[in-house]
Amino acid sequence: MSGHNKWSQIKNKKGATDKKRSQIFSKLLKAITVAAKNEPNSQFNPTLRSAIEKAKENQVPQENIERAIKKASESGDNLEKLIMEAYGSNGSALLVLAITDNKNRTVSEVKKILKDNDAKWADPGSVMWAFEKTGDDYRPKFPQDVSEEEKQKLENLLDVLDDYDDVQEVITNAKLE
Repeated sequence: MSGHNKWSQIKNKKGATDKKRSQIFSKLLKAITVAAKNEPNSQFNPTLRSAIEKAKENQVPQENIERAIKKASESGDNLEKLIMEAYGSNGSALLVLAITDNKNRTVSEVKKILKDNDAKWADPGSVMWAFEKTGDDYRPKFPQDVSEEEKQKLENLLDVLDDYDDVQEVITNAKLE
């Protein structure tokens, strides 16, 4: 009769939500640390200011935000931003934005995820043309229609990439709605 205990159900549900929340906090705090590297004062650093606002929207404690800023200014933490380019199984363009402390590990992990999901790694600059940059955001210039089967494959790929801790955001030009 396992799984019929109310405490067991609460524990499992709380564990799953805590894990998701922890992943979100980790990604947001990495973004704050990278943004605070050059200028730790959010009044003079719009990237840091927007990262802090996004963290507050997701209810990251102020103490954690301050610790991430302090970590960036004190230690020469070697976190760096990466923009990786790929093509989905249907030829849709993908931009994978990541923050990592080990570029080689992250690139090889993302390549493996892409390969396992019928997507292909692209050379730098070969996908970027399909997106326009406004501020710190990328938007597709030419949204692409995809079949239901391809849409499902692409959504699975996006979920797997999103679960990887170093990946901050994945942007595609495929119409998923």
